[in-house]
Amino acid sequence: MRSQIKSALVLLFTALAIPACAASIDDKIPDQQTINALELRASQAQPREQCFLYAELVHDMIEVSLRQYAAGDAENATGLLNRARELTHKIHLALSDDNKRLKNAQILLRHTAFRLNELLHTSATEDRSLVQQTLAEVNDAQNEAMLQVFKK
Repeated sequence: MRSQIKSALVLLFTALAIPACAASIDDKIPDQQTINALELRASQAQPREQCFLYAELVHDMIEVSLRQYAAGDAENATGLLNRARELTHKIHLALSDDNKRLKNAQILLRHTAFRLNELLHTSATEDRSLVQQTLAEVNDAQNEAMLQVFKK
């Protein structure tokens, strides 16, 4: 009887914990004002915080770009993709041994690469080269961040 109660409690706690764990990085919906504020904050941040802030900025830009592509606004979406490519270079420059939240930045970049891969499969043929270039640069930044994480 006791083992059945324990099993039922474990099952109950597991069922309740799954929705909490399933909370996605994409729960917040970024907009242009959020992106502008984050870009300003990243440019003025301490060097050890910039890597994560730029990773968050690139992620938000890709999320907005995905929504713009879905809404049929390819011109603004490609503009955001180009800007995100520029910012991935800042991630490379901001990487160092004493970065704050480096693992979080790496995870965020991995998720961003996943979302770009989704966009690659759904984008129009004329936009695929830009999406592939952006994906390659985000993957490079993610790999470099991962190497820094394991270097510690």
